[in-house]
Amino acid sequence: MVNGLGSGFMSAVEKNSPVTIATLLVGAGLLLTAVALFQTLLPLRAGIEQFSPSLVGYLGTIYATGFVFGCVFGPALVKTVGHIRTFSGVVAIAAAVSLLYPLWPNVFLWLALRFFSGVALAIAYMVIESWLNDQSDNTNRGRVLSIYIIVANVTTMAGQLLVNVASTAGQTLFALVTFLLCLAVVPIALTPTTEPKPIPTARLELKGLLSISPVGTIGCLLVGAVEGAFWTLGPTFGQLRAMSVFEITLLMAAFVLGGTLSQWPLGKLSDHYDRRLVILPVALGTVGTGFLIAFWPLTALWAILALATVHGALMVPLYALCLAHANDNVANDKLVQTSGGLLLIYSIGAAIGPTVAAQLIEYTDESGLFVFISVILALFAVFIVYRLIFGPAYDRLERSPFAPLPKTSQSVFELEVDDDQ
Repeated sequence: MVNGLGSGFMSAVEKNSPVTIATLLVGAGLLLTAVALFQTLLPLRAGIEQFSPSLVGYLGTIYATGFVFGCVFGPALVKTVGHIRTFSGVVAIAAAVSLLYPLWPNVFLWLALRFFSGVALAIAYMVIESWLNDQSDNTNRGRVLSIYIIVANVTTMAGQLLVNVASTAGQTLFALVTFLLCLAVVPIALTPTTEPKPIPTARLELKGLLSISPVGTIGCLLVGAVEGAFWTLGPTFGQLRAMSVFEITLLMAAFVLGGTLSQWPLGKLSDHYDRRLVILPVALGTVGTGFLIAFWPLTALWAILALATVHGALMVPLYALCLAHANDNVANDKLVQTSGGLLLIYSIGAAIGPTVAAQLIEYTDESGLFVFISVILALFAVFIVYRLIFGPAYDRLERSPFAPLPKTSQSVFELEVDDDQ
């Protein structure tokens, strides 16, 4: 009997185990749901606590800064104590600190807590994504990546909508975040598997990245600034527009929905052309929708949500398009290293964007958020045009198909690289 149980246990640790992959995806879904809920909840609660838009921007900046630290130092921690203990420890930290926000609404405490959350979540993403990669090979890697992206998008929208289950002025939603984070540990901690291979370290080599792809590198930086500002201050924008909590959650979910629907079509289109010729109109379209959201006085909720969906459909895929363009000129054995460096570039932009956009809101009004988004992407479009006209002729190595990768950790990039490359 013992031998039979042992045999069944060991069969679950084999590579390509559907049970192990499904268990990891459940843990990832719970983690991403909690993060999305908190990402929308915290700016709304900050508004209730009379925090200025500038202070909300600082919270976004310090979170992105912590995320960079996690990307850089996380691999060493995982190597020292292992995947399971690392994941359990960092998610426990994220769960514990989420309970402290409503108890002590002090901006300095919140800044410290947000930094540690950024570090912890960057490492948590690394563990899950490296584990998924370890359970994948050429026969199923594309399917695993696709399912992971679907899980990420669906749970992100679900987490945002969960803000409606209780008052943002109370402690219940913060407790729900903690509950979801604790549940996320369970499937990871109880998954029977061997330790995955070491996690790649993200290195910031700005000069090398710029020489490989100026448009891809500058694009990741500017798109990071835009998205960092948006995800930090989007709920604040809705609050200042006198939207209800329910309307704000629908607004944020509409952006995600738009990006979910458009990433594959735009990515497949970019597989057949110079990707800059796809990135350019997408960036210009985002400039247009950004100015429309900022200045068009829409009152009907359906019209606001429709415009938000179009804006998300244009803005959200930009990072993956820039990443794919950069990787077109990278040898296969350098893809993970290059992509990890570009993630750090994106995160640096995400650290800068919220503070700058918040200052613009302070000096104007809530429309300053989308003015910031539009101006930054207009500058990006000008840079693309400059490179198209004055840059060298576009010469690429054999390109890999587009993959709409999430902005979570350098480990996710291994899921798009074949074992024999």
